[in-house]
Amino acid sequence: MRTKFIDIVVIITGGANGIGEGIAKAFGKQGAIVCIADLDDEKGKYVQQQIEMDGGKASFFLTNVKQEDDLKNLIQNVMNTYGKINILINNAGIAKFKPLFELSTQEFDDVIHTNLRSVFIASREAAKVMSNGCSIINIASTRAIMSEPNSESYAASKGGIVSLTHSLAASLQTNNITVNCISPGWIEFNNYDDLKELDHVQHWSNRVGKPADIAKACLYLADPDNNFINGQNIIVDGGMTRKMIYEE
Repeated sequence: MRTKFIDIVVIITGGANGIGEGIAKAFGKQGAIVCIADLDDEKGKYVQQQIEMDGGKASFFLTNVKQEDDLKNLIQNVMNTYGKINILINNAGIAKFKPLFELSTQEFDDVIHTNLRSVFIASREAAKVMSNGCSIINIASTRAIMSEPNSESYAASKGGIVSLTHSLAASLQTNNITVNCISPGWIEFNNYDDLKELDHVQHWSNRVGKPADIAKACLYLADPDNNFINGQNIIVDGGMTRKMIYEE
């Protein structure tokens, strides 16, 4: 185990699966105290056990990020348990890709409340107790800047996260809290070995991304030595969104 983040308390919403799981394990290996906040009780506790078996420290907090009280309780419970919060990673999110005329307002609101509203609430509450030199990292998406049909709710939520990030950075500058976001491209965490060569070569890095790629970016942004990076959206997509594509 490395000790870069020894005894640093990090909260990861949506930390039980996918990108969040990868981030949680990466911080655990760096010596951080990992607080996994998720609705998936079984998987969240499993990730906690994996971190502990690897020599790290972790706790699981059952949390529905759509509920303001749950987020307030999360922050308070972490403070009661560890006495501090150094890093908040707002990763929890859902997606609903439905034809525009079939997407209900309630479904749109559900995505916005889960993906975007939660970032505002969690960041506001965490910033109240964070000390100088702490950091907030929000997970957005390349879909904030590029779209396919039928992605209105998801694109709006992720675009909102990018804007909210630099707004928070401006508001929290006097608290010496950095706020940045990461926009992942294609990150595969279920069936990576089943991907085709065509999937990989769409990327200038010649491979589809993995959760570890996003975790490394989080570790970089959370490092106090890198606090001159502030209010930024870091795109981690293997170069995919920079490609010029012409249909012939």
